[in-house]
Amino acid sequence: MKLKFTPLVLIAFLAISAHAQRRHRAPSTNDTISSNYDPALLFAPGFYADKGNEFHSANGEPGPKYWQNRTDYTIQAAIDTVAKTLSATESLNYTNNSPDALQYLWLQLDQNTYKKDARSNFYSTNQPGINQHTKGYEFESVQIMLNGKTAKADYVVTDARMQVRLPKALIAGGKITLLIKYHYTIPADFGGRTDYSDSKNGRMYEIAQWYPRMCVYDDSHGWDTLPFLGSGEFYLDYGDFDYSVTVPWDMIVAGSGELQNPTEVLTAKEISRLAAARNSDKTVFIRTAEEVNDPGSRPVHTGKLTWHFKMYNTRDVAFGASKAYIWDAARMNLPGGKKSLAMSVYPVESVGNDAWSRATEYLKGSVEHFSAKWFVYPYPVAINEAGIAGGMEYPGITFDAFNAKDKELFPLIAHEIGHNWFPMIVGSDERRYGWMDEGLNTFIDIYASDVFNKGEYAPKRDGEYAPKGGNPADEVLTGMLDPNAINIMTPADGVTEKYRHPITYFKTSFGLVLLREQILGPERFDYAFRNYINKWAYKHPQPEDFFRSMDNGAGEDLAWFWRGWFYNNYKLDLALVDAKYVNGDPKNGIQVTIANKEAMAMPFTLEVKLKDGSKQRIKFPVETWLQQHAITYTVPTTTEVESVTIDPDNALPDVNRGNNTVKVK
Repeated sequence: MKLKFTPLVLIAFLAISAHAQRRHRAPSTNDTISSNYDPALLFAPGFYADKGNEFHSANGEPGPKYWQNRTDYTIQAAIDTVAKTLSATESLNYTNNSPDALQYLWLQLDQNTYKKDARSNFYSTNQPGINQHTKGYEFESVQIMLNGKTAKADYVVTDARMQVRLPKALIAGGKITLLIKYHYTIPADFGGRTDYSDSKNGRMYEIAQWYPRMCVYDDSHGWDTLPFLGSGEFYLDYGDFDYSVTVPWDMIVAGSGELQNPTEVLTAKEISRLAAARNSDKTVFIRTAEEVNDPGSRPVHTGKLTWHFKMYNTRDVAFGASKAYIWDAARMNLPGGKKSLAMSVYPVESVGNDAWSRATEYLKGSVEHFSAKWFVYPYPVAINEAGIAGGMEYPGITFDAFNAKDKELFPLIAHEIGHNWFPMIVGSDERRYGWMDEGLNTFIDIYASDVFNKGEYAPKRDGEYAPKGGNPADEVLTGMLDPNAINIMTPADGVTEKYRHPITYFKTSFGLVLLREQILGPERFDYAFRNYINKWAYKHPQPEDFFRSMDNGAGEDLAWFWRGWFYNNYKLDLALVDAKYVNGDPKNGIQVTIANKEAMAMPFTLEVKLKDGSKQRIKFPVETWLQQHAITYTVPTTTEVESVTIDPDNALPDVNRGNNTVKVK
């Protein structure tokens, strides 16, 4: 229906409209409250710069045309314990599932980080000593096998990368094999993640980043060729591994995957004990401390033995080797009636009920919890290996500090094996986004500590999470209040040691705790988080895939949270400005004014404590702050109020708790 206005009617209409607008926008005393909060900034539209596409859907899941390339490896390696070298021949079988023709291939050469001229020597203040170098990879031959024909490869090594220039582009859907023969000097105790060290009963080798590995080619960056600098970790293709390791007869090898030839490398007694361990919830010794120096614990007493392993649908493998290993194991009970085997290898120095004698128990409990809570552990074996690496993770195996004890050892083992979920199963890019493995893994570790052995090591309070042992909501502020602190999204190699744990580990994981316990609630969070894991298992998610997945799975637009907590270090300061009875009478309710004084917003709880001892709690959603920086709310009461408090449980990272409570007169 059309309206016809005379000039007089139009003037009257405009006057009424203006009055209505003035009444709606009438100034409030809350407008005079000082605040740094701007809802238009925090809740700004356009957080996702791009729409979803056919590779990465708008709902955070792999799109209908998602693809990733595949690399399968066959490797025969040997350790020379006199020269301290590893030599190997590698057959790398690469499948180009991308829609692109690839004129060249890129490989990671992580051992080159130990060379004197490596870029990693210059990017931080932690420079290696003059004797802490090797020659890196020394290549004896690099060949291409294509369509059954073998030819010498045209390749160029640049720092910790190798480019193989193909004579003919590898077409979409094509396959190619690289044959590489090489050796390198194993780094000593300066190796960090891979090394050798001495123990009472022999040298212990921790072998990782030990073969040329294919760089990832994806739809986000093309070839992902960021060099290995030592801090940022790894981004790898998935495939099957068939590898063997030849060592002196008296050494035990513990490797990712499953041992294929036990009858060749174990005694009949050890094979029998392994079988018993597969059916035991209690730890069973495969090789005892008393047997470590007993030649009878080895099937031969001279020469060398070759240990053969296979691991399927994995992005990497690693292994430990030593004649000093005690070896124990126990069954792991997984959902759906599945079983797996937890194992630990460690020297006599690590023995003790307050130390590694409980390592397999810790490993078993952690894997069982993660499997029941998030995603079933997919591999036949999980291994703790004791050495000097301190704490490092690979599919199916962790390198943990041999001297860790008591309350330090459980969280160490839980954290390192937890990495099998992030990033071994959910294959994120650790070199670009350290939080996607360290932060997400620290988050799941929190709940593992809560439940292991009825909370024996709860709550989690360690170097990764609330290191001073206090309230995480308070401790996380140390990093956030530092004006020089980086944000969570800073690339892994750009994070200095000062901020690595406080931001990448702690702030990320505590942010997810906030999301689970304060914003979404456990049921909605857990459903969305599990869905993310399931959809991206053995695939390559980007940060937006995680954000979108949580948004869609939980049914919330969480852009404000990702923007404030992940992309920025926005601070939160909720302040209780005033609390007074309506018309001076408690029977009319109490009028409460609350201000948001800093750039971050959060849902929050308001507690009213009555003088009769009872309490009322009201939950305010984040939409409270969608338009305004201060609100006035009337809480129904019938009796006198003693006090009113914001966030009575101190669950929020509020930078000033001194303004959270008002005593009512």
